[in-house]
Amino acid sequence: MRSKVFFTAAVCLIFAISLFAQHDHPQMSPEQMKLMEAYQKASTPGDAHRLLDQMAGTWNVTLKWWPAPGAPAQESAGVSENRWILGGRYVEQRFNGTAMGQPFEGIGYTGYDNIRKEYFGTWIDSMSTALMTTTGTAEEGGKKWTFKGTMGDPVTGKAMAVEEKITVVSPDRHVFEMWTPGPDGAMFRSMEITYTRKK
Repeated sequence: MRSKVFFTAAVCLIFAISLFAQHDHPQMSPEQMKLMEAYQKASTPGDAHRLLDQMAGTWNVTLKWWPAPGAPAQESAGVSENRWILGGRYVEQRFNGTAMGQPFEGIGYTGYDNIRKEYFGTWIDSMSTALMTTTGTAEEGGKKWTFKGTMGDPVTGKAMAVEEKITVVSPDRHVFEMWTPGPDGAMFRSMEITYTRKK
């Protein structure tokens, strides 16, 4: 409840300060100007956001999933629609396809937090009621990405560590890999997803 009150107050404050700024209100103090500038800087997309532009588009997807270390891969396919939302602040991914022989759909959001100076991702899908969250970094001008985070483990009922890597092979192809704990607790590559731009 407290977070909702804080959020509402912050939105009202930003709105009020913006009105002051738009009308060059003579009563705007240096403190108010500084506050407005801080909010504007935090909310304005920049170069870090633009690195995500290479993920936007419509993609044919092939997915490989390993249920355990050494097990044969299960394969499936689908289509991912990735688009910018909220004024170029976040990339929304909507995947439709199959997984384990069943219809499967998922929704993810990826963005860059100007305040924390880090990328983040979220994921929900039709085979879970849990939310996966990750944070990460980009290297080599956005050609390589690494993320770490947690998701709910349906077996233990506890949070489970996940590690992800995205490699941009070309403007028309990138590969997503995910590592999760195996039976012995050691991380193993449990998923590989290849995105090929649909033309």
